[in-house]
Amino acid sequence: MRLGSPMDAWHEEPPGDSFSSCLQMKWPRKVTMETGGLPLELWRVILAYLHLPDLGRCSLVCRAWYELILSLDSTRWRQLCLGCTECRHPNWPNQPDVEPESWREAFKQHYLASKTWAKNALDLESSICFSLFRRKKERRTLSVGPGHEFDSLGSALAMASLYDRIVLFPGVYEEQGEIILKVPVEIVGQGKLGEVVLLASIDQHCSTTRVCNLVFMPAWFSPIMYKTTSGHIQFDNCNFENGHIQVHGPGTCQVKFCTFKNTHVFLHNVPLCMLENCEFVGSENNSVTVEGHPSADKNWAYKYLLGLIKASPIFLPAEDNDFLMSLDLESQDQAWSPRTCDIVIEGSQSPTSPVSSSPKPGSKEGEVGSDGERVAQTPDSSDGGLSPSGEDEDDEQLTYRLSYQVQGPRPVLGGSFLGPPLPGASIQLPSCLVLNSLHQELQKDKEAMALASSVQGCLIRKCLFRDGKGGVFVCSYGRAKMEGNVFRNLTYAVRCIHNSKIVMLRNDIYRCRASGIFLRLEGGGLIAGNNIYHNAEAGVDIRKKSNPLILCNQIHHGLRSGIVVLGNGKGVIRNNQIFSNKEAGIYILYHGNPIVSGNHIFKGRAAGIAVNENGKGLITENVIRENQWGGVDIRRGGVPILRSNLICFGYSDGVVVGDEGRGLIEGNTIYANKGCGVWMMSSSLPHVSSNHVSYNGLYGVAVFSQKDGEFPGGHGAQENFSEDGDAILWETELEKEDDPLRRPVTVALVESNSINHNGASGIFVQSSEALQVTANVIHANGDRGVTIVQSSQLTRVANNSISCNRQSGVKVEFQCKVELRGNGIYDNRGHGIITKGDGTAVVENDIIGNRGSGLQLLPRSDTKVLKNRIHSFRAYGIAVRGRVKALVQENIIFQGKTNKTIFQQITNNRECIMQNNKFLVFKKKSDTWRLVNPPARPHLENSLRGSSAAHSGHKVAAMATRITARVEGGYHSNRSIFCTIL
Repeated sequence: MRLGSPMDAWHEEPPGDSFSSCLQMKWPRKVTMETGGLPLELWRVILAYLHLPDLGRCSLVCRAWYELILSLDSTRWRQLCLGCTECRHPNWPNQPDVEPESWREAFKQHYLASKTWAKNALDLESSICFSLFRRKKERRTLSVGPGHEFDSLGSALAMASLYDRIVLFPGVYEEQGEIILKVPVEIVGQGKLGEVVLLASIDQHCSTTRVCNLVFMPAWFSPIMYKTTSGHIQFDNCNFENGHIQVHGPGTCQVKFCTFKNTHVFLHNVPLCMLENCEFVGSENNSVTVEGHPSADKNWAYKYLLGLIKASPIFLPAEDNDFLMSLDLESQDQAWSPRTCDIVIEGSQSPTSPVSSSPKPGSKEGEVGSDGERVAQTPDSSDGGLSPSGEDEDDEQLTYRLSYQVQGPRPVLGGSFLGPPLPGASIQLPSCLVLNSLHQELQKDKEAMALASSVQGCLIRKCLFRDGKGGVFVCSYGRAKMEGNVFRNLTYAVRCIHNSKIVMLRNDIYRCRASGIFLRLEGGGLIAGNNIYHNAEAGVDIRKKSNPLILCNQIHHGLRSGIVVLGNGKGVIRNNQIFSNKEAGIYILYHGNPIVSGNHIFKGRAAGIAVNENGKGLITENVIRENQWGGVDIRRGGVPILRSNLICFGYSDGVVVGDEGRGLIEGNTIYANKGCGVWMMSSSLPHVSSNHVSYNGLYGVAVFSQKDGEFPGGHGAQENFSEDGDAILWETELEKEDDPLRRPVTVALVESNSINHNGASGIFVQSSEALQVTANVIHANGDRGVTIVQSSQLTRVANNSISCNRQSGVKVEFQCKVELRGNGIYDNRGHGIITKGDGTAVVENDIIGNRGSGLQLLPRSDTKVLKNRIHSFRAYGIAVRGRVKALVQENIIFQGKTNKTIFQQITNNRECIMQNNKFLVFKKKSDTWRLVNPPARPHLENSLRGSSAAHSGHKVAAMATRITARVEGGYHSNRSIFCTIL
């Protein structure tokens, strides 16, 4: 066998098809032959000296030899691949230390790609006498260099024929005029890369050309190093420095293993171009510009390039794992169990006789504060309710047991977050909130799959863009696809503007001095499976009607926001991991209106999602956790739809609705945040509906009148975002559109929520504007159920279930205007209602089973108490403390503890008017009372707004279904009577 250089082996065409069969590695014949009895290890040593053509011949001997040649992948095939001067390491430039899966396969791919330029070679006519026989014209090799046939490239081209090979020997060649390529040729530099330097401006007019192993520099008269308008150009293993390359459609290009130093590649209307394994360094502008829609006219190379792309390894991902959230605990569909409390009745004292208001020494009643509020001394039960039946009672007391069930809206997560958070425990997410892999998302979304599989315009694959201004610029209806590239230390990685479309798969984008990916002026496409991090501005910036699909990316550790949508930007942001950014994970402002769904947004140093400056957006089924500021922050005209999200474990509040914030907050689980569940400014007009707000450190829902920034703990407004200058510039381009999903709201509304087990009051109001609190379940909170400290306009609290809270059910402070109507206030450890408000109306409520008085009126209050049903566990039905102005009319008041009267008034007060009230005292065991007209409150059928109730499917069930009375001791001789509340 003849030995020679690797270059000889590369360019020699062996007899038959041994060369191609060696690469294709197919063995169609069933031939068996022993390898001569030598050990396989020895054969491998021998075969390691063979060149490529000889390996091909050996592979055709028999199956045993074929398999033996295959086994040389990590030895001889590796040597051949790395020793070829026309290619580099298969994973250069991004991972030159990582070996490919198969060196033979990598070598095969390069070999096939290197032959693309000559696919249209024509057989030349033979002599006239033998016209039936055709033969290929022998390719000539023309040598250029000192002591060789030609002195310059121009003189060699003047003598070249079709598909001749021009070899430039080491040296520097400077052409003084523009070179016109009129015939297809192959121009190759001899020796190592860098030994042959060509200073020229080449204009290709022929159908195809290949250039290999050269260093290109611009000529003195033009910055354009190479240009083609219709033909195909193939660059392999070249360096380009300080110039331009232009390809105009229907021209095509194929570039592999090239380095571009401060060089601009301009592709205009190209139907298809390939840039693979290239390095772009130090660009002063864009490294690659793709402009114009792909040309409908296609040259001969288009189909070959398309076939080469389809035959190459696919970048579509396999299964991924969500490694950032552990999911260990089983999901438990819990429901609140029925609560019981004992009602003790004895004697028949006059219900209105005054008695001392101070508790007896040594009694087990709670202490009374200076404002008359009662603080329970009973330890907590497991669910925050009362279980007083174990307390010691006198033998001659009559004990009534109140049994009822407290139910709230079913949480959107199937009950996984009804229990308290356990330190150190992981949580089980329902399937709707678990991140899908990119493969799963593409399987579900056929449109996204079509985008990911499409090839149009420019394909940039496994390239490195570094240390320059711009990476890829796509404009004016351009099309570009980027796979497996690295963009680092640039001003920006990718810009897509003017109706252009990009597809970005599995790229790394980091340390950009501005945004990583920038879309503007109706740009769009697919951005999927990328790792975007450590950028100075947003990871992805969407503006001016751009509408991309952003899918399954990791966007993290940015110096500002993860994703910014503004200036009428749109887009679908789905199934991404967005974490550890300095500003909001997703920032929506200036009429940005994206769809944000299924993302995990966590550990940010500001808000998880911020909606500002008239931003919109549909934000649904996201997991927003462990952020330093609010999980979602809505301010200054922001009007999003926030639906079915899990907002948990934040270091501040769950949802913040700041000054002039609006929007629909519906069906979310807001859980275990260190601040409030929902924090609202009084100048905001949100609609808070059907949420499950539980186990937050402070208030469940808090409404404050102070302006932004006056409260500590991260409530200040975020920094305004505007890259191009004043924010006012965006207002001139904003669309005015009506969204049917957003109903006009004239008053802040809190309705149909389950607010339970929060550290302070369930609802806290300190507001100067109107507020409606309707049809909520407010249960087992660490302070009062509802606290109203300031309400200069009417706060309406209607049809709520307020139960088992650690202190009073409702407290209304001085000079507050409040209407309490149709509520069920049960089993609270303090009083049912405490009020010293100015203009408070307590109408048609059921106030039953509370530890303190059912209703306590404090000095200077002005209250109307109408048509209520009131019962205290062991205190007064109504207690009047000092001089109050009150109208107490048409109420039904049950007697509580046997030694307590139903009504208590410390002093004679002519301004407290009692009219037509009914006082019920148990006198005999056969007494039976029924609440049948109306049934037990709250009544929710008419209070739920149609649209929200229909969407969530959650209703608060009526409580207080049955009271049974049990007689103990001598008075009733252990006989029983029953009192049923229907």
